[in-house]
Amino acid sequence: MREWGRIGCIGFGGPPAHIRLLRDLCVERRQWMDAQEFEDAIAVCNLLPGPASTQLAIFCAWRLRGRAGALAGGAAFIVPGLIIILALAALFLSTSPPLWVLGAGAGAGAAVPAVAIHAGTGLTGASWRRRANAARWLCYLIAGAASAATLGPWLVLVLLGCGLIELTVQFTGRRRHDANLPGVAVAPVLAAGAIGSGVLLSVAWVAFKVGALSYGGGFVIIPLMQSDAVSHYHWMTGAQFLNAVALGQITPGPVVQTVAVVGYAAAGLIGGILASLVAFSPSFAFVLLGAHRFDQIRGDHRARAFLAGAGPAAIGAIYGSAIPLTRALSHTWQYAVLAGALALLLVLRRGVVLTLLSAGAAGIVIALAVSTALQ
Repeated sequence: MREWGRIGCIGFGGPPAHIRLLRDLCVERRQWMDAQEFEDAIAVCNLLPGPASTQLAIFCAWRLRGRAGALAGGAAFIVPGLIIILALAALFLSTSPPLWVLGAGAGAGAAVPAVAIHAGTGLTGASWRRRANAARWLCYLIAGAASAATLGPWLVLVLLGCGLIELTVQFTGRRRHDANLPGVAVAPVLAAGAIGSGVLLSVAWVAFKVGALSYGGGFVIIPLMQSDAVSHYHWMTGAQFLNAVALGQITPGPVVQTVAVVGYAAAGLIGGILASLVAFSPSFAFVLLGAHRFDQIRGDHRARAFLAGAGPAAIGAIYGSAIPLTRALSHTWQYAVLAGALALLLVLRRGVVLTLLSAGAAGIVIALAVSTALQ
């Protein structure tokens, strides 16, 4: 538990950093797993909906100490970042935050669309190389991008639809020999009745979509949440949502912690904790109930076929999320910060954390130097 807590405290940089730290711990230093088993676990987690690096951390703990280890290790990995991001949410979402806090939020928020584009480019190459059909891959990508830019909360139906279309196309006319493994591609929508049934139930529904119905990495949660949090439920403004995304990127641990800020905006500390609990519960369930069948899941053609459709749609959604995120910018100077962030990430190839911190620092300088910059 101590080792997973350490990773939860120093795991800045998102899934690549988490995977690197887990590999160093479990394969290289302690040799609890061999390299092939670790790579296989990564492959299976990438087939499942939800935050892959969190599922990997839970699986590694399960591999060491069974279900009790999975619960303890997963909690140790998640809780440090949750505490930090809830503390920051209280600061950034307070009724009268200091001017420097507003400047930092506006600066870091301006860089968020650039982070979305950077996240999409990081996933595109591998997905393109795994494509089953180039034309269908492009259609799924475009459908995801258009949906993220226009449909908001209905994006999840597009992701599932693209996965089901590809699954149908690949398996039309084929005999299905592997009936012993239940379908793992489409998560059941267990919380549908929560829509509109009160603030906490609405928070739980949004968090469930984030944790159980998102494919393609942590950033695909942004278009899933933005329309709900800003336009539908009005829990936060567009600028506050940009702050929430930035906080999720610069704090250690899972990027999905962004949902805790949304929950905090909706219902205070209880909402933040509930959102995190619901968002991460599917990841624990996938591992606790299916870890012993990870080898079968990795070889299941249905899961791979579904991901061949849902995956590029999710990447398109990440690209498309940059459009509403950019529309949320409210100050002219933020577009200059956005341009600088694009240059840092895509031209100079600097890291996301450094880029967001630099943008936040620029925002502080501008806010303090020009008193009307945030008006």
